[in-house]
Formats: sequence, C-alpha cells, structure tokens
Amino acid sequence: MKTNYLLPHKYKIFGWILFILGIIYGLVIAASGYDHEPLRMKVLALFYEGILEPYNGNIANIIETGVSNEIASIAIILGGLIVGFSKEKIEDEFIYKLRKDSLVWAIIFNYAVLIFTILFIYDLTFFHVLVYNMFTPLVFFILRFNFLKLKSNSHEE
Repeated sequence: MKTNYLLPHKYKIFGWILFILGIIYGLVIAASGYDHEPLRMKVLALFYEGILEPYNGNIANIIETGVSNEIASIAIILGGLIVGFSKEKIEDEFIYKLRKDSLVWAIIFNYAVLIFTILFIYDLTFFHVLVYNMFTPLVFFILRFNFLKLKSNSHEE
C-alpha cells in the first residue's frame, strides 16, 4: 500500500507534543477570557479593522498585537496534522481503511455540530463555537482513528 501523503512514523511523537501543548495553551488562553497575552509584537495584518477603528482601505497594515492565540492555534493545527497524517508502525490496508473511515466520520460529525450550532447558538457564543470549530475536524479524526485502532488491537488479543 503506497501512501505518498503520509509523513514518516518518527514525526508522530513531535506531533503529539505540539498538539497537546497547543491544546493546553489554548485552554489557558480561553480560561483567561482571551486576556492572556504575554507576547506582543508587530505583525503584518491584511484587511485590518480594529474594534474602535473603521477599515482604512489599506490592504496591508503593520499593527502591534498579542500573538498567543495565533501560536496556540498553529501548534494545534500543525501538531494535529502531523499526528493524523504520520504513518503507523505497521501501515497496511486495515490502517488505511481506519484512517479513511475516521476522516469521513470526523467531517460529517463536524458539520453536524456546525448545523446544530447555526440553528441553536447565537451572538458571541456562536463566534466562540466557530473558533473551536476550526480544530474539531482534526480532533475528531485523531480521537476516532486512535479509538478504532485501540479497539481493533483489543479484539486481536
């Protein structure tokens, strides 16, 4: 079975570290009410419109802002992609099927949650759900794939 899109297995541990640290840091930021901004720096912002500032028509602006949210988000996304798309020690047809089924399930489940949210959640809470929704396909995929893998290993014994 040839899978060109998968990373070597050795990257999986690095992916788990990045993924877990990103989730922990993201939860710390969320628990602080998004006020936890220890790292501020100047960044390039495309189409910047501040809370009290209208859009000034510039395509690119240099602004100073906290980048903690961005660091946590990138760690979750990169770590999740590395974990989800690194080869297993034994990469066979069965693992390929588990991976594919888990990915399909994660996308369907993610959009079911999103439809529920669109119908029943409003205002700022809806925005918070959309922020978390950026990560849910990866999280659902990783959880489902590892659950099915663990379940199949327990049935073999």
